[in-house]
Amino acid sequence: MSYTNGLDKPSDYFETVIYVGGTTDISSLDFQPDFVWGKKRTGAENHALFDSVRGATKTINSNTNAVESTRSGSLTSFDSDGFTMGGSDGIISSSGNNYVAWNWKAGGSASSNSNGSITSTVSANTTSGFSIVSYTGSSTNPSTVGHGLGTAPAMIIVKNRSTSGRDWVIWHKALGGASSTADLLLFTTDAKITSGGYWGSSAPSSTTFGVGNTNNNNANGNNHIAYCFAEKKGYSKFGSYTGNGNADGTFVYTGFSPSFVLLKETSNANNWMIFDNKRSPFNLMDDFISPDISDAESTGNANNRMDMLSNGFKIRGTGSATNRSGSNFIFMAFAKSPFTTSTGIPTTAR
Repeated sequence: MSYTNGLDKPSDYFETVIYVGGTTDISSLDFQPDFVWGKKRTGAENHALFDSVRGATKTINSNTNAVESTRSGSLTSFDSDGFTMGGSDGIISSSGNNYVAWNWKAGGSASSNSNGSITSTVSANTTSGFSIVSYTGSSTNPSTVGHGLGTAPAMIIVKNRSTSGRDWVIWHKALGGASSTADLLLFTTDAKITSGGYWGSSAPSSTTFGVGNTNNNNANGNNHIAYCFAEKKGYSKFGSYTGNGNADGTFVYTGFSPSFVLLKETSNANNWMIFDNKRSPFNLMDDFISPDISDAESTGNANNRMDMLSNGFKIRGTGSATNRSGSNFIFMAFAKSPFTTSTGIPTTAR
């Protein structure tokens, strides 16, 4: 199968970079990133999430429920080929330590969006299916927020950035349901929540997503940020699989050779997991980072590992965080290359 959606080169829209702390200029990307998610690999440190809608130096952490902070020594600009850091800040560039940054391209400068009952500010890339959405909560249930993608999101990640103690909340299409049966918390190990009520009364549409009256994603007068992802053939995939508890684990078809996979067991409490092809350039891939904790990268882990193949990924460990027998897992994956390009060129295996 070939694709003609302008996504033959996924690295124009998503790319992972690894670097050594003390570096102040990352200039190896083929695009100007709008969303940079950084993590120290060699030691405990909070995850650091930056985006162009909130502005440089504005940091939120996937592993805490703290408010947004301003760090002058962190990411100071989003550049045409990467990003610049202001100095030695442990959260993004401390001398001598190893770091990873996952980078997404949205739509550059944000604009006002009035599709929802709450007016939002949106930077959207309809080609790659990614938007960054800023809005002020109303506490009215239900409310709707415009996302700018032109097609329904497959996954939405929201953080209240004004008030401490507010959880990250996630909607994922594979969780099922429109509202109370479709919730996860990013910075915790919790299983799927069945009574959150975060998403109003309807599933996301091609123009908006719903929010309830909770403090987490619709607190009155509070500022919120949302990262919205729509599925694009040959570039991104959002789905689920069932673990089998065997080292010859489940194969998950994506339609492309993955470069990044985030996954989470939803049936039980467990850590989130991120694998990518830069930290683990060869199969078996046994280096992972957990977005819900500050721990250093786990390396050489025999229990939680995978292969990234030409058309999907295959679980290769028996660990409960990736392959508990009979348990459900959700995932988000982005491509290194489509299985077959729009000109009929097949991808190669690793």
